Amino acid sequence: MTNPPSFATCDLCDAHKNETSGGFRVLPPVFRDFGAERRFHGAVVTVKCFEDNSLVKAAVDSAGEGRVLVVDGGASLRRALLGGNLGAAAARNGWAGVVIDGCVRDVAELANCQTGIRALASMPLPTEKRNEGQRDVAVQIQGVWVRPGDWLYADEDGIVVADRALTQAVKPL
Repeated sequence: MTNPPSFATCDLCDAHKNETSGGFRVLPPVFRDFGAERRFHGAVVTVKCFEDNSLVKAAVDSAGEGRVLVVDGGASLRRALLGGNLGAAAARNGWAGVVIDGCVRDVAELANCQTGIRALASMPLPTEKRNEGQRDVAVQIQGVWVRPGDWLYADEDGIVVADRALTQAVKPL
């Protein structure tokens, strides 16, 4: 990204803290920052997989169009679902970010990827390729439901998800 979006998840939380519809959610503060972009937002695309990154690879190899890939990896700390090659593909193909409820690897390479990357931890062990998993399904990330088409906003303070674009939240620089 050449011009990072100007928004603050704290401001979003202030504006939506009294919503009771469930349309505004905050992910728990368990994610570490691995990509070069600290702030990112976009419409959500989901992948659900467990210790098999076949669908993650397929997603980041496709056109991202400014969207955010949210991966339900079952919070596994045993295998990495994204590494340097896939992180580079996500950046090259226009993904605003990738949020993984699981692990990444190739941390030094990911730090140079011009996209947002959040995950639980780093783990050098790769996945097995079994072509298993689901795409474009509702997923539960650390107990919070995230659905395809939701909007995700991430910055230095955290990650929030809304059932609609919060257009008033994003200001051009």
